[in-house]
This record gives sequence, structure tokens and C-alpha cells, in this order.
Amino acid sequence: INLIMVTGLSLLFGYAGQISLGHAAFYGLGAYTSAYLAKAGAPWILALIGGVGCAALGGLLLALPSLRLKGHYLAMATLGFGEIMLFFFTETEVVTGGSNGLRGIPPAGIGPLVADTPAAKYLLVWGVACAVLVLAANIVRHRPGRALRAIHGSEMGAQACGIDTVRVKVQIFVLSAALGGLAGVLYAHYVGFVSPSTFTLHYSLVLVTMVALGGAGSLGG
Repeated sequence: INLIMVTGLSLLFGYAGQISLGHAAFYGLGAYTSAYLAKAGAPWILALIGGVGCAALGGLLLALPSLRLKGHYLAMATLGFGEIMLFFFTETEVVTGGSNGLRGIPPAGIGPLVADTPAAKYLLVWGVACAVLVLAANIVRHRPGRALRAIHGSEMGAQACGIDTVRVKVQIFVLSAALGGLAGVLYAHYVGFVSPSTFTLHYSLVLVTMVALGGAGSLGG
């Protein structure tokens, strides 16, 4: 699950050079949305789509104003978003259960296939993680990846080459947020319980550290 989170953050930070200190918020959006829908009786696949879509929408709403910022200003904007969402997760008890969290989240499953054993959960998560890595590898090897590296190297130079830097940065931010939501969905249905203590600034900093130690711009790392 952390691998999925770090892959999305690596595309944003390692390749596009846009730092985010609030990625735990997208993790939480995916987890809470999916958990709420599943507990309301929605099929897991709809809960999955809802969780990923909600995280992607949150990423879009943050990206449109924030990605015109650079450096420390962008980092502070994402940090602020993460803290606002943590407050939201804690205070909206009707939806999130507040500090007590949401319990009794059903396991992932499609029809008769239910991942209700450790082995089944293991295979599901690693299957999704491998698919995410393949997706990320295809992005960085082709034109989108070249555009990201150009923006990282010199945003003005990328603009001079005809790259719509704002559009590319928004797209990669939304994709990174969606992958965070996907990881959150898997986490919620793996553990069966979510609470605000999981989606803190500390976790966002751990993710950034993972990307840095693995090597920025290295999916293998």
C-alpha cells in the first residue's frame, strides 16, 4: 500500500519536481469515501470508484490554484490542505466517526470473490501495486514523462519548447492524488477500520522520505 502511495508521489516529486506535504489527505479521502459507501451497502467496485474519484477531485481543487506556486510556497499550500482535511476527518463525526473512526468496514470483493483472508488481501494489494508500477513506467518512458522531466529541469525552458506546463502539472497532481486515494481504499478494506490518526502530517513526511531515500526520479528505488 505504501508502494502505491510512493509511486504516485514519485511521479509528482521525483519527475515533475513538485513537492507535496499533504498527500496523507488524499489517502484519507480515498479511505473514508470508500469505507462510508461500503458501510452504506454499495458494492466494493463502486466504493473503489468513489474513493479514487473523491481523491482525484480533491487533487484537482488543490492543484488549480496551488500549482502556480513554486518551491516552499507550494509545499506550504499542500501542508495546509493536509491539515485542513485532518481537521475535517476529526470533526465530521456523522460521516467519518470522528476521533473514534469508522469500524466494521467490509473486505474488498466483487460478487462471490471476496478478499477476506490474509492471502487474498496480499494478492489483491500486490496485484494493484504491480499494475500501478506498470502504469507509472509507461508514463515516464513516453512523451508525458519527457515533459515532466523538462518541467523539473527548467519550467521556462519547457514552456519555450511548447509544453503547457500548468496543464501537465495539474494532470500529474490529479493522477498522484488518485493513486493516493486508491491506496486509501485498499487500506480501509484491508484493515477494516480507519481513524484520523493515520492521515497525519507525519505520514506525509514519511512518504516524502521514502521517495528521497529511494532516489527521486527512480521508480525502482
